[in-house]
Amino acid sequence: MKQIDFYFDFISPYAYLAFHQLPLALQGHDYTVRYKPILFGALLGRFGHLGPAEIPPKRHWTYRQVLWEAHKVGLDLQLPAAHPFNPLPLLRLAVATSSTGMPNRYVVETIFKHVWQGGQLATDPARLDELVRLLTPVQEPGAEDVKNQLRQWGDEAQSLDLFGVPSMVVDGKVFWGFDALPMLAAYLSGDLWFVRPDWDSVVDVPFGLIRKAAQPVVLPNK
Repeated sequence: MKQIDFYFDFISPYAYLAFHQLPLALQGHDYTVRYKPILFGALLGRFGHLGPAEIPPKRHWTYRQVLWEAHKVGLDLQLPAAHPFNPLPLLRLAVATSSTGMPNRYVVETIFKHVWQGGQLATDPARLDELVRLLTPVQEPGAEDVKNQLRQWGDEAQSLDLFGVPSMVVDGKVFWGFDALPMLAAYLSGDLWFVRPDWDSVVDVPFGLIRKAAQPVVLPNK
């Protein structure tokens, strides 16, 4: 049986899509999943990136694409009333629902729906209070132990050189993004491509040009 570590942040609609589609994409395979919440913003900060929702033209395309992808698979998805937002209260709540810091699938699904269904503010205090009552965490979400566990998952993600969410890790191999699910399924099926040199040889491709990071240009919403 293969063990898949699913690294995610509730701020990501692609993580919601991947979470929803994972059981269908991997149907027939023998595997278990460990759900590990991480702060996407910390990965962006490490590499000096802006998130897709922080670049206005890319933001608009991202929203259109995820709404289309949800429509294709029949997933109920509406954009929250404001996005991006601070996901820390939701991430800490997820960690706090388990003594191991790894929430179960019901918890993860419930929080994803809180964000991506109904078109409401994900950070609305009244809604957050109701979510806490519904999920009955075994630890106080604001406790230092919870914060430390969330940081631990984030440090673990950085040690694996993760750069985005969702990321699925199995046997030390990283599969990034909603659109990587077919590739992950092929790996679990024993596709011989994965024993060819292609997987490892890509790290030896030399850089032909290295650009300095530019200062972001913030454009108004249209």
